Amino acid sequence: MADLVALARRHMDVALADEHGRSAELILRDGPMRQTIIALRDGVELGEHNAPAAASIQVLEGRVRVTGQDVAVIDEGRLDVLTHDRHSVLALEDSVFLLTTVTSIDPTGGPERAR
Repeated sequence: MADLVALARRHMDVALADEHGRSAELILRDGPMRQTIIALRDGVELGEHNAPAAASIQVLEGRVRVTGQDVAVIDEGRLDVLTHDRHSVLALEDSVFLLTTVTSIDPTGGPERAR
């Protein structure tokens, strides 16, 4: 079981020290589902990228803006579905979020920690 508070703290510390202002770790994998914790320093953007088959974002700390078909600001404690369009994520302040994605349909394999 992952301690999201400890992971958020650790990855924010790494992001603050990193020259690119980011830190990420795949923390859970279950078939096609992936959960990744991502920390971004204020003003850092994950550039525009393709969307997976399905995805959600839960902001654990801070506030981010997701661009795509619509622009959404997601505050700390909020959970939102991500667009199926190309999109980017911008940290409006030091932020950590849990990204849950479904990458494909793969009926094999059970749940496992991705470490």
